[in-house]
Amino acid sequence: MDEQELNDYKKAGSIAKQVVAYAKSIIKKDMPLVEIAQKIHKKIEDLDALPAFPVNLSIDDVAAHYHPTIEDKTLATGLLKIDIGVHINGFIADTAFSLDLTEDNQHKDLIQASQDALEAALDLQNENPTLHQIGSTIQETITKQGFSPIVNLSGHGLAQYQVHAGLTIPNYGSSNNHKLDTGAYAIEPFATTGVGKIHEGPSSNIFAITNPKNTRGVTARKILEFFSEKYQSLPFSLREAQEKFGPMARLAVRQLEQEGVLHHFAQLVENSHKPVSQAEHTFLKTKEGKIIITTK
Repeated sequence: MDEQELNDYKKAGSIAKQVVAYAKSIIKKDMPLVEIAQKIHKKIEDLDALPAFPVNLSIDDVAAHYHPTIEDKTLATGLLKIDIGVHINGFIADTAFSLDLTEDNQHKDLIQASQDALEAALDLQNENPTLHQIGSTIQETITKQGFSPIVNLSGHGLAQYQVHAGLTIPNYGSSNNHKLDTGAYAIEPFATTGVGKIHEGPSSNIFAITNPKNTRGVTARKILEFFSEKYQSLPFSLREAQEKFGPMARLAVRQLEQEGVLHHFAQLVENSHKPVSQAEHTFLKTKEGKIIITTK
């Protein structure tokens, strides 16, 4: 990792931290999710960065990958996960937190479990742990508080213009004794009162360009050109396409998906439909040690 790359990661992390603080200050119960999404997106761009992916605003048993469309009427309620990605020149800071928007704070302990697991896993990085040790630490921290980790969701490596790259970091005690090489990683525990597994649900309204090619539709072609230039291979939202290209955007995005140009991301739903909490930070593993970029 050269000095420019390191600086870009650090800048992305610093901006992500500011955006998290901003999000915590504006989100209120019954606030429209689309308003939250628009404000977080604008805040990232106002700070001279770009989203690494559309902010995930996932409620209760939806663990991840929900983003509202422009006409979405969904309100912020229950257990809301806010997953934010920021990039500078493709170098990504990925961070997430959970908010309890219930009247009686019924999810307070569940939120604390995922946060404690994240902190324990980050502390462990000083010891150059194996993936088994990281996953076991996350699992034990969550289960001793009476909850279950989501075992088929994981942390991940990061690379330029790649939100998921290289190794996955398990949220349970896997048999993998590999150690992390130098690089960028996101540790991302999910905790639940349910069975601890997720399945793919409906579309998240999030898409990525995976097979760019000529397309006949005028709006579809404009969408492809715009998001290829703005985000390269990073995901974009139907909401942003609607705001930029108007009422024809939904049909054009569907056309691009049917033509195999776009990949759509599904919502990730807990199998027993129980609430899920999430916590996440990005850190750099260097020869000198770890740097947690989303807390700086």
